[in-house]
Amino acid sequence: MSALIEFKGFNKYFGDQQVLKNVDLQVRRGEVVVILGPSGCGKSTLLRCLNGLESADGGHLRLDGEELLAPGTDWRQVRQRVGMVFQSYHLFGHMSVLDNLLLGPLKVQKRQRHEALAQAQALLTRVGLLDKRDAYPRQLSGGQQQRIAIVRSLCMNPEVMLFDEVTAALDPEMVKEVLQVIQGLARDGMTLLIVTHEMAFARAVADRIVFMDAGRILEQNDPESFFSNPQTARAQQFLEKFSYMESLPKKMPAKELS
Repeated sequence: MSALIEFKGFNKYFGDQQVLKNVDLQVRRGEVVVILGPSGCGKSTLLRCLNGLESADGGHLRLDGEELLAPGTDWRQVRQRVGMVFQSYHLFGHMSVLDNLLLGPLKVQKRQRHEALAQAQALLTRVGLLDKRDAYPRQLSGGQQQRIAIVRSLCMNPEVMLFDEVTAALDPEMVKEVLQVIQGLARDGMTLLIVTHEMAFARAVADRIVFMDAGRILEQNDPESFFSNPQTARAQQFLEKFSYMESLPKKMPAKELS
């Protein structure tokens, strides 16, 4: 099967610093790829380049065979095909949930209101938030706002969804409800690229793990192989850090009084 997404020899600089270094990555339609790596390794930048939020400095980027780095690419059209959900929710605070969801389909895609409304309400039902359709973002929990942000992207009928640390700003109790929505999309066969530090989630949802460090892809493998037998010393070191953190006691023992 040909790749839906292809990075080839892809490079990105911020000033004199090269943050993506000759990245080669292919993602098949319907595949769930989770990108892991230390902070600052280029994971989020890679997603932002695919969505046109950052420009490239060399190489190729193709979506379903179309070269996105060619002159004249309409990134507004690309973003309708490639939805992205961020750590911050970016909901319009002065608009209700339903108005947030309908803004793109009605103003950008010029769809019929009745059709867009039916889709929005069906998606709200799916994520368990139909009763919040008339609420405002300030009236919602962080987990609820993030689920609304996901629904907002889905209302544009994208071919690909990008998730950039979408649970990083959430309390632990709210993480599960967001991850369950993403798992549902994966079960439906949607193409997903996910940047996360949730190791258990990555292992459960991914078809493939991509491990990055210092702007390069160091290894790729299926989740079981990656987590049980990483092929590079850097990946092993990275996973050991998470294993150590998970083994820490929840509360330090009280000091004995002398």
